[in-house]
Amino acid sequence: MTTSYTAKDITVLEGLEPVRKRPGMYIGGVGAAGLHHLVWEIVDNSIDEAMNGYATQIGVILHADGSSITVTDDGRGIPVDVHAKTKKTALELIFTVLHAGGKFEQGNYKTSGGLHGVGASVVNALSKELIATVKRDGFQWEQRFRQGVPQGPPVKIGAARGSGTTVFFHPDATIFPKIEFDAETIAQRLEVASYLHRGLKITFENEVTRQKVTYAHAEGLADYLRKLVAERDARPVHDAPFVVSRDGALRLDMALQWTESTDEHLRSYVNGIPTGSGGTHENGFRAGLGKAMRNFIETHNLTPRGVTLTAEDLREGLVGVLSAFIEEPQFQGQTKDRLNNPEIQSAVDGLVRPALEHWLNQNISIAEAIVARVILAARAREASRAAQQEVTRKTATAHRLTLPGKLSDCTTTNRGLSELFIVEGDSAGGSAKQGRDRVRQAILPLRGKVLNTESASTAKVLENKELADLVTALGCGVGKHFDIARLRYGKVILLADADSDGHHISTLLLTFIYRHMPQLMTGGRVYLAQPPLFRIDVGKETFWAQDDAQRDAIVKKATGRAKPDITRFKGLGEMMPKVLWETTLNPKTRRLLRVMIADQLVTDRIINELMGKDASARFRFIMDRAEEAEELDV
Repeated sequence: MTTSYTAKDITVLEGLEPVRKRPGMYIGGVGAAGLHHLVWEIVDNSIDEAMNGYATQIGVILHADGSSITVTDDGRGIPVDVHAKTKKTALELIFTVLHAGGKFEQGNYKTSGGLHGVGASVVNALSKELIATVKRDGFQWEQRFRQGVPQGPPVKIGAARGSGTTVFFHPDATIFPKIEFDAETIAQRLEVASYLHRGLKITFENEVTRQKVTYAHAEGLADYLRKLVAERDARPVHDAPFVVSRDGALRLDMALQWTESTDEHLRSYVNGIPTGSGGTHENGFRAGLGKAMRNFIETHNLTPRGVTLTAEDLREGLVGVLSAFIEEPQFQGQTKDRLNNPEIQSAVDGLVRPALEHWLNQNISIAEAIVARVILAARAREASRAAQQEVTRKTATAHRLTLPGKLSDCTTTNRGLSELFIVEGDSAGGSAKQGRDRVRQAILPLRGKVLNTESASTAKVLENKELADLVTALGCGVGKHFDIARLRYGKVILLADADSDGHHISTLLLTFIYRHMPQLMTGGRVYLAQPPLFRIDVGKETFWAQDDAQRDAIVKKATGRAKPDITRFKGLGEMMPKVLWETTLNPKTRRLLRVMIADQLVTDRIINELMGKDASARFRFIMDRAEEAEELDV
């Protein structure tokens, strides 16, 4: 059978049509993260004005409907004159044309969070309604849009003092399945921005709760660092933090402090944009820090005998904030989660090394306290390795060189009493490490979502670092080399957030275990932890709920007593170590679900349908069970 394929089959998307057709390409998805990304795009434009010295105040309003936002700044105001080439006003161009803006030409902005010129137009395209109001040159102008389409030209609505831009937008319900902005998420982002830009005043008004808060931090990153250390409940090794700011082609701000925590915690930003996946600036920072520390240790003859200091030893317990401002950042995608500029790594390295080394030499007592902390970390690591090689349950260690560096192992020699918690993310891993029973409980944090191994070979699996670390930690091998006698733990417990992302990560891990080491399941060694999603305080009593149904039942039971105070955890990393222990880790109070295989054939078929390459099988599976889904968490 021959199918005709001609020019008429080619679709050309014009204007903002590509954004509405494929919103995920521009904002990462249409879930909660994508919805809030609209706010970040408009706020980042205002911050760009402040970053370059044109604005001092930004205001954000979450309106009473909970689904619309207004962002205001006192910057220069978007131009309203007519563009010579297009014969349209600059205001209309910025909100209706992709890759139109003032950030392409040098001189308009020294540094900027948005260089693609798509932010404002993308927000406009994905909004049911957007109203842009501009004050400049003594007048106020307004232009209205619906689903990205102008409802007329900009209109002069009267005289005005000062300058600035105000953008109101209401996301389009035909694009986003659920439009409900989270005030706490917005507040946290705005507060961080006030730390990163000293002197900037940011006001957030929540009309839903009738609350208004202003963020302004004169000491910038130093204030931010104190907040992070306090939140992590980590005791500092030294009182005075290392704080430095360097201007030039690359502007770099840093604040560092070593603590007694057993993990490293670094927050990084580029032009005010959080880079959760790191990038070349983080690589340069770690390289420069390592060189500075090693130079100081060698210069002052502090090198310990009988132990080798690793890069992880040098950074154990470190809490830091790194903020870089770059003229032309190369982000990985429009969501800007990772910096890719190759030249930035050496530039950051060259700034960090001399600055930190000078500070260490000028603060000898502080520096020696930090080095003592580093040596203690190295000796603890070496002692742990030696102990692991001696005990029976760790015989697998003899078949390889080292255990994963991020594995925080337990100390018991009794395999039957030991437990390995596979935790979602470094942040949650840090809380779990602090809250655990160190004698019995080991913690292995995994970064991000692991490889879908349903159709992957063993060789492909072992190429994935996160899964290779897991195989190494378990010690029992994988595939045809699996030997349960070499398993190093009595229980293998998956601990992920109690949300859709957490469930997805657990499913990926269960798929991996089922396909490549199924004996763990048939032997009853695999468990799912059940962390709470809600905390409900009723008077002096505290209750924990794992889902909406439990929460509603607790609230209903509390009717007539004190008003319930409900907190929803966005992730395990938000829980204090003591809370995580009490609710999820403590064998006396926790709830575990053992993973069992009742029917091998049914299990095999379901995993293949859910995780296999055949999308039609997955579609049928979902549609056959659509009536069973009471609520979809997107």
